[in-house]
Amino acid sequence: MASTARAGAPDKRRMILDAAIRVFAQRGFHHCRVSDVADEAGVAYGLVYHYFGSKEEILNQLFSERWQLMLDAIAEIDRQEVPARDKLYMVASFIIDSYHHEPDLMKVIIVEVTRAANTFGREHLGKIREAYAMIAAIVESARADGSFKEDISADFAAMCFYGAIEQLLSGWIFGYLPTTDEEFERAKSLVVETICGGLEPRSLVESGA
Repeated sequence: MASTARAGAPDKRRMILDAAIRVFAQRGFHHCRVSDVADEAGVAYGLVYHYFGSKEEILNQLFSERWQLMLDAIAEIDRQEVPARDKLYMVASFIIDSYHHEPDLMKVIIVEVTRAANTFGREHLGKIREAYAMIAAIVESARADGSFKEDISADFAAMCFYGAIEQLLSGWIFGYLPTTDEEFERAKSLVVETICGGLEPRSLVESGA
C-alpha cells in the first residue's frame, strides 16, 4: 500500500500545480488562497500543504519549471550552426508558442513574476537575467562577425528583443491583440524583423543578405 501511495504522489502534486495555474490566472495570485487551489484541484486543503509550504512556494515552482525550459531551449538553439537572425526567430517562436499553447501559465509568469516589482521579481532576478544574457550572447556573436552593428550593445539589444516579445504576450493577455493562429505566426516574424532590422548594418539590409 505504501508503494502505491508513493507512486501516486507525483500526480497529486502535478494536479495541485495545474490547479494553481488556473486559479492564479483567473483570480490573480494576491486575490486567492491556498484553499482556492485545493478546491480547484479537488483535494483536501491539508494535502496542498503536504507538498507546498505556501502559495508563494507554488508560484515559485511554476516559474522555476517554465523558465528553466526556456533557458534550456535558448541554449539548444544557440548551439545550432545558423545565423543569429535565425536563432532569434527560433527563440521568439519558442516563447510565443509557449503562450499559444499554455496561455494561463504564461500569464501567471508574466503578470505575477517577471513584471511584478515585488519579492517574486526580485527573488528570481538572477534567473531572469540569465535569459537576457543568453540572448545577448547570440547578438554578440553577430556583432563579432559583422552581421549586426557594433555600436548597439548586445545587452541592450537583448533587453529590447525580450521586451518586445513580452509586450506582445501582454497584448494577448489583456485582450488588445487578436489571438488567431495567423497572428501568432505573424508576430514571430514581425518582432524579429523589428529588432534585427535595427541591428543589421545598412549595407546588409540593402543587399538583402
